[in-house]
Amino acid sequence: MTVPIRRRARELAMQALYQSETTGITSEEAFLLLRENFQANKKAAPYALEILAGVNECRAEIDQLISEHSKNWRLERMSMVDRNIIRIAAFEFLKKGQDVPPAVVINEALEVAVRYSDEDASPFINGILDSMKNALEQD
Repeated sequence: MTVPIRRRARELAMQALYQSETTGITSEEAFLLLRENFQANKKAAPYALEILAGVNECRAEIDQLISEHSKNWRLERMSMVDRNIIRIAAFEFLKKGQDVPPAVVINEALEVAVRYSDEDASPFINGILDSMKNALEQD
């Protein structure tokens, strides 16, 4: 089965955001290290970099949105993988709305979670993203 380029981009972005949080380097530096040390899909790089730039530029807005829709879960308590998957989806909701339909954003986030997180992640992420999507559609 061929994995879509945009999913590969989301995976690369999530990995760079994760590495950035664990090491303290910028997500762009983390992305470059990933590309240097692993076989990253070259076609996925432009969208991954767009995601990283968008998440970094809108981090406060994205984190506020996540906090508003994560009942009884502080951002700091979420696993780094889950938190960054949600950040990427929130960016796509906010800035890529006409480009990526909300149902696709959620589905892609869940596919990345299945691959990189534990079995409890999908329902958790789905609940937050569904609440976020519904609120954004009402605005």
